[in-house]
Amino acid sequence: MGKSDVKKQFGAAVRFHRDQLDISQEELAGRAGLHRTYISDVERGARNVSLESIHRLADALEVPLSILFSRLEASSDKSSAPSALSDELVDILIIEDSSEDVDLTIKALKDVRITNRIHVVRDGAAALDFLFCRGVYRHRTHRNRPQMILLDLGLPKIDGLEVLRQIKADPRTRAISVIVLTVSNRDRDIAASQRLGAEAYIVKPVDFQNLSGVTPQLSLQWALLKKAPLVNV
Repeated sequence: MGKSDVKKQFGAAVRFHRDQLDISQEELAGRAGLHRTYISDVERGARNVSLESIHRLADALEVPLSILFSRLEASSDKSSAPSALSDELVDILIIEDSSEDVDLTIKALKDVRITNRIHVVRDGAAALDFLFCRGVYRHRTHRNRPQMILLDLGLPKIDGLEVLRQIKADPRTRAISVIVLTVSNRDRDIAASQRLGAEAYIVKPVDFQNLSGVTPQLSLQWALLKKAPLVNV
C-alpha cells in the first residue's frame, strides 16, 4: 500500500467513526485538541498524522488504537474485506461501550485463536442500525450479517436486553448466536437474557477462561479454523 493510500484509509476510518458518534469535524477537533482544518485534512487523506495526533484522535473517537490501525492492515490485503464505506463482511459483532472492555474482549478472542473479522459498535442504537442496515450502515446488505454477537447489557441509547429482544424477534437475525456480557451473576439479568433467546452469557471482564468456556456450547469450531483479518471501522 502506498503512502497516500494509507493516509486515505486512515482518513476514511476517522470519518466513519466520527459519523458513528454523530459529531461534526469541529466537535472532533475540540475533543482531540486539534484544529478543525487539521481534521478536514486527515479525513481527505491530505495530512501526515503524527503519533501523538493518532492517540488524540483515538481517544476523541472513543476507540482503541488497534481499531484504527486494523483498517490499514485489512486494506493492505486484497483478499480482505473492502473499505469502511463498502459492504464489508463481519463474522463477530462486539456491542460494547467501554474501550477497555473492547480491548480485553478482542485479546480474549485472539487467545482462543479466533481470528475472524470483527466489528465494534458502541451503543444499542448503532448495533441495531448495523444489523438491519440502516443509517450510516445502509451501504451494507442483509446477507452479510455476523455469525456471532457479543452483547453488553449496559448500553447507552438502547439497552442490551432490548437489543437482544429485537435480534431474536426478527427472522432475519434470529439465528445469530448471541453471548451476553454482564457485570455480575445476577439471576434477573441472566434469566431475562435466556428468556429472550441468548445462547450463553459471560461475566465481564472477558478473558481466555470464560470465553473458552462458552465457545464449545456454540459450536464455533469454524471460528478456530477460519483465517481472516481483524476488521473494524
